[in-house]
Amino acid sequence: MQNAALAITEQDETELQAEFVKEIAKQIRAIDTYDTYQGWSDAQVLDPLILTKERKREIPIIGDPDEITISRVKAFYNAVASLIEKKTKLMAVPVINLTHEGFGRAFVIVGKLIVVDKTLRDVHRYGFPSFAKLNEEGDKQISKAVELIEAYGEVANL
Repeated sequence: MQNAALAITEQDETELQAEFVKEIAKQIRAIDTYDTYQGWSDAQVLDPLILTKERKREIPIIGDPDEITISRVKAFYNAVASLIEKKTKLMAVPVINLTHEGFGRAFVIVGKLIVVDKTLRDVHRYGFPSFAKLNEEGDKQISKAVELIEAYGEVANL
């Protein structure tokens, strides 16, 4: 499936220094119980999350996600929750509910407030076209969550 490694551009190098990208790499390394990623760069660890058009074409339209793909989805939302905690000083908890077919929802909850609510479809094809899009999506979810926490702080502090 994703045999060829991506060629890292100068823009990718800049994106790899972003806070969100660093955090998701840290989260993926945290769930690596067999030290598979030991000695790997962040670009190598995050490479499977980058699905260019060519890579996406290689993945069947219908399929069930494997455990590694599901762990990447979990790592993404763990990174979102971790950075929400860092920015707000409130505990954020990611909750992911997926069927075996790769459909479901991801939530991040702060207190009694749901700050991220994302419908997940075709998780076996989960990924982003570039490191920039990965970073953009993470930052977007975090900033929206922080706005919700500021607007509904009373609920977030319950």
